[in-house]
Amino acid sequence: MIVYDDLEPSDKIKVYDKGISVGGKEDIYRRLVSYRSGDMWAPQLDITEALRVEAQHFLRSVTENTPSLSDGRAGLRVVQILEAASWSLRERGRPVKIGWKGRGQ
Repeated sequence: MIVYDDLEPSDKIKVYDKGISVGGKEDIYRRLVSYRSGDMWAPQLDITEALRVEAQHFLRSVTENTPSLSDGRAGLRVVQILEAASWSLRERGRPVKIGWKGRGQ
């Protein structure tokens, strides 16, 4: 499990060693599920403000007439991924293709 907290001054990303084990061959409703929780790791990151880095990149793209890493296509891709994740959750974890609109479309 990964937790990102932009408000945290030092450990913005925390990686937790967590998981589950499903045991038994019996009926799906009678299977035993065991949870495990291990260590936490917080990688050291550059403390530069993210918005400052993004603004500098945007200005450099405009002044040097170079493509931006976070253009409209990247934004569309993020929205498609979030929509697919939402549909997958509604469908109880069923895999959903990126860009799938659901609702019979």
